Amino acid sequence: MVVETPPAGPGRPLVVDLDGTLIASDLLIETAFAELGRRPHSLYEMLTALSRGKAALKHRLAEPADFDPSTLPYDPEVLALIRRARAEGRPVYLASASHRRLVESIAQHLGEFTGWFASDETTNLAGARKAHQLVEAFGERGFDYVGNDAADVAVWSKAAKAYAIRAPYGVRRRLIRTGLDVEHLPFQRVTWRTWLRMLRVHQYAKNALVFLPLLTAHVFTPEAVLQAILAFFAFSLCASSVYILNDLVDLKDDRGHRTKCRRPLASGAIPLMHGVIAIPLLFLGAVALSAAVSLTFLGVLLGYFALTTAYSFALKRIMIVDVLTLAGLYSIRVISGAVATGIAVSEWLLAFCMMIFMSLALIKRYVELAARRDASLPDPTSRDYKLSDLDIVAALAAAAGLNAVTVFTLYIASDDVNQLYTRPQLLWLVGPLLMYWIARAMMLAGRRQMDDDPVVFAMKDKVSLATIAATALLIFAAI
Repeated sequence: MVVETPPAGPGRPLVVDLDGTLIASDLLIETAFAELGRRPHSLYEMLTALSRGKAALKHRLAEPADFDPSTLPYDPEVLALIRRARAEGRPVYLASASHRRLVESIAQHLGEFTGWFASDETTNLAGARKAHQLVEAFGERGFDYVGNDAADVAVWSKAAKAYAIRAPYGVRRRLIRTGLDVEHLPFQRVTWRTWLRMLRVHQYAKNALVFLPLLTAHVFTPEAVLQAILAFFAFSLCASSVYILNDLVDLKDDRGHRTKCRRPLASGAIPLMHGVIAIPLLFLGAVALSAAVSLTFLGVLLGYFALTTAYSFALKRIMIVDVLTLAGLYSIRVISGAVATGIAVSEWLLAFCMMIFMSLALIKRYVELAARRDASLPDPTSRDYKLSDLDIVAALAAAAGLNAVTVFTLYIASDDVNQLYTRPQLLWLVGPLLMYWIARAMMLAGRRQMDDDPVVFAMKDKVSLATIAATALLIFAAI
């Protein structure tokens, strides 16, 4: 549907596609996951709308009024092409299969377009329909077109010149066969490092918790170690699938964050559809590995997936419940290691894990709130915390950390420790190290010298690594 087409100026019009072309994103995917993030139960409404056609679904998803075009990942090469065309006096039009409300908002934000074309409640302006509409407006070969994927081939075939960006290999071959004048705009190609950042491989260190039951029970048989290794990779694949899901839900918030805006999906470095496809592939890989360990372990992993998905869509927006959930997710990793290896997990270990990880989760929230307050930003909309809660969050983090030290010292004084260690008195030296690290973490967070995630910070911080190494040496010396 033509929404706005003012009289054309001199020169051949330049028509620009939106999704995947002007922006390195897909508004249908963005709005769908944003809606699910706000109202998970709206999935039924979305499916009902989709049953009436793709245009109806887009109309349903375009209803929220909080769409902010300023945060979208605009492609600099396409913007430069648009500005060159305007400098030459050519009219420039935005033509998109996205809903008219979103397209109009983007066109007004950029202020670069003579007019725009978009979908409405009944018409999905894509492929052949878009080509027909543009031919009606400008005539066959009466316009140049900038696009990116297979749906644009029908439009390119009616254009005088084709500009392509991020076009897949198969699309490029089809363009060559048309005999059109084709110009391929440069763009940043996806590298394996970008994929590793999207999978958050650096977070896999957290999954080493599956080995903790082996270490605390002093069981190092080849079979138990192999099972723990399989459990580690199963949790890593499962965690990556949820990280991607969380990134899709949090696109808007991440783009407004000082560091998360560089994440591959938020920045447009990886197409959103690739992330959507990766989620089930990673999850199925995790299920296959888990089934190879045991059906009981598979049950634990499915429980972890259910809880972390609930966290992504709802629990992270509930004050205190969010940090309790994070602490529980860490503890489930420990339980899964016990299930995978057939080792009975110690109640002391579970109590310690809940306290220490509750502390770390609260430190993470403290860092996020402190960063917002320092930047004079308002209270977060995606978290049920206020900037005025900062001191209380810090107090709770310190209390949980010191409770973890208390649990550890009570364990050392128990009869259980004498059954596993020949020199248990050496373990008393671990207590001061734990207190030092927790106190230092709180101090660094207060000084704004800690990253968003204290676990990742610990993996990079030399003092933290030295503290971990000293703790490990003391524990092995006590065996």
